[in-house]
Amino acid sequence: MSEATKKSLESSLQQLKCHFTWNLLEGVNSLDELEDRVFNKHEFQNSEFKATMCNISAYIKHHRGQSEAALECLQQAEEFIQTEHAAQAEVRSLVTWGNYAWVYYHMGRLSEAQTYVDKVKEVCTKLASRYRIESPELDCEEGWARLKCTKQNELAKVCFEKALEKKAKHPEFTSGWAIASYRLDRYPVAQNPVEALRRTIELNPDNQYVKVLLALKLQNMNEDEGQELVDEALKKAPDATDVLRRAAKFYQNQGAPDKAIMLLRKALELMPNNAHLYYHIGCCYRSKVLQMNTEEKTINGERIEFLELIRQAISHLRKAEELNVNFFHIGSYLASLYSMAGQYKEAEFYFQKEFSKELGPLSKQLLHLRYGNFQLYQMKHEDKAIKQFMEGVKIKQESKEKEKMKSKLQKLAQARLSRNKTDTEAWQVLEFLQELDQGAEKTDED
Repeated sequence: MSEATKKSLESSLQQLKCHFTWNLLEGVNSLDELEDRVFNKHEFQNSEFKATMCNISAYIKHHRGQSEAALECLQQAEEFIQTEHAAQAEVRSLVTWGNYAWVYYHMGRLSEAQTYVDKVKEVCTKLASRYRIESPELDCEEGWARLKCTKQNELAKVCFEKALEKKAKHPEFTSGWAIASYRLDRYPVAQNPVEALRRTIELNPDNQYVKVLLALKLQNMNEDEGQELVDEALKKAPDATDVLRRAAKFYQNQGAPDKAIMLLRKALELMPNNAHLYYHIGCCYRSKVLQMNTEEKTINGERIEFLELIRQAISHLRKAEELNVNFFHIGSYLASLYSMAGQYKEAEFYFQKEFSKELGPLSKQLLHLRYGNFQLYQMKHEDKAIKQFMEGVKIKQESKEKEKMKSKLQKLAQARLSRNKTDTEAWQVLEFLQELDQGAEKTDED
């Protein structure tokens, strides 16, 4: 292939609508993070969009240097398109062909890349374009890719809205629009997705996943209809993992962790070694532990039950950490659980492990609060607890955790002075708090 022909190919590739031109890696820290988000973290409608998932798999495998595996995924995508969308096979294949062209180009197989560019051009020319067309099916495919691979929910919503301008009552386009609206609820501006979710169910009553999303939204609004929707979805789709996971969230919010655990365990049977399922099961057991500990039902026979709940919480959280180390607060969760079980060496290990991570200011404050409480109440090291609370308060972030630590420092200092009015460390703590308040007042004035 001549240099001029190669440049022409490269120009054509840039015009294709496919995963390689949608900038799906923006904001992604690693391919592991992307793969985890696509296949484990985010639910997806189970019975549909097999070709979509094959295209995403091909994109990830290409970036891992697994070009032949990527080509196999694209072949599977073509087969699914022929099965699922035979009447629209050419238009629905444009994204897959674009991905083929890019993979072959990066493999150095330029003539094969050109072949797929020409296939795209042939279909687009029929529809009065060259390498890209304005097709609602393509907009929809881009919307699903952005929903699945990125945090670009606003862009995804725009894609589905664009598709709906051409086909206003299309069930798939409406479903994507509703899911994007649901994810955008409360951020950056409240979307109130209820109308979109109801519209989706009206057009496709068999979409059980959207029913559970609507149930969750209605639950947040203190509406009673949610329970009926969850019951119906679980009855009609008892083995759909996306329905099971969202229904479990509904029961978690309801304060029914046992029902949530049952559903998550069923999902785990269908998705073994899914770190997110282990994590959420562990969190459900943790909520039962915290409830039992708050109610002080930790004596005699109930102590055995309490320790068994701790064991279950630890077991599932450790499995989640083993499969994926990036879970929010998992180290401090484990540390606190071990602390409640009286296993202080293990608790110390997980606290230090959490401190070794790069944490945001709020997470750091929460960690200092928890570790300070551990030093104060379990280890009986008041000086070490004071040090942790002071470190947490120094972080320039207003939060309820910061206020709790300030209150604890105030009480500890006053308690020490009540025992010894010449306690220099107690006076230093009070001076520290006074300087902190004066600094805050000065900032407000500025």
